Amino acid sequence: MAFEPPQRLVRALGETYGETVAAEWLGELPERARTALDRDSLDAERVMAPGGRSSLVVLVRRSDGSPAALKVAPPFARPDREREALAHWNGWGAVRLLEGAGEGGILLERLHPEVSLRSLPEAKALLEAAGTVRKLWVEPPAEHGFESVAERTARQAEAMDHHRADATAGELAAAALAAREELVAGEAETVLLHGNFRQGKVLGGDRAPWLAVGPEPLVGERAYDLARLVRDRVEDLVAASAGASAARRRVNKLADSLDVDRERLRGWTLFRAVESGTRALTAGRRQDAELLLEFAGWL
Repeated sequence: MAFEPPQRLVRALGETYGETVAAEWLGELPERARTALDRDSLDAERVMAPGGRSSLVVLVRRSDGSPAALKVAPPFARPDREREALAHWNGWGAVRLLEGAGEGGILLERLHPEVSLRSLPEAKALLEAAGTVRKLWVEPPAEHGFESVAERTARQAEAMDHHRADATAGELAAAALAAREELVAGEAETVLLHGNFRQGKVLGGDRAPWLAVGPEPLVGERAYDLARLVRDRVEDLVAASAGASAARRRVNKLADSLDVDRERLRGWTLFRAVESGTRALTAGRRQDAELLLEFAGWL
């Protein structure tokens, strides 16, 4: 089997980590995938496409014939942190980590990759998402190696600061940076967070109806974890005549259903939307940037 990386993976790694670093690892990817398969006696069925943004996902069969999924990720995407979080959740609300796979590889139970919460009507999807993410918010393991919300967003804020002078994003960037300063200063909660939770990161399963995948784990307050979920299906919100009021209602509804402070959720939603928007501008994805910044402006 040819382990050709999907274009979404190529673009995302280049945008996030730099073209040179990404290209070097992608050149080694076929050999790394074959090594992981041989090491664990796995038979490859197919590569998932469009797949993920930080790893190659291969649907496989184990030596006993049971289905599984193999993720092959670059070390700079920190698959070790994903493995640590999944081991700690131990299948509670998240895909189960299986024995096997070595450095850079993660062997997981097979879910239904074509079925995510995005396949449900919006109201039902948000309800199921809330029930799933609630399970993930647990005490982190002792002496864990996860970064904090403050640490992750400090790096993002540094990159965003360059956009203060932008005609398109300057005012929103300043507001988002100010919101982050206030939020970080007042943060008191420390639970394990998914880090990139949204409808597309919750897949159908057999032992449970819905299970989270693809964490970028960190520790901090729950409002941060909900902020990405708030802007799900942003293209539909922007296209709707009442999109602005719908976005604000979504903030309030999610905050109230999960006992999260509305203003803290609004603030983190603003920061994360502007951060994604300015990153899209830097990468030349003008249409994505405009959608995200229009959404942020409603908050």
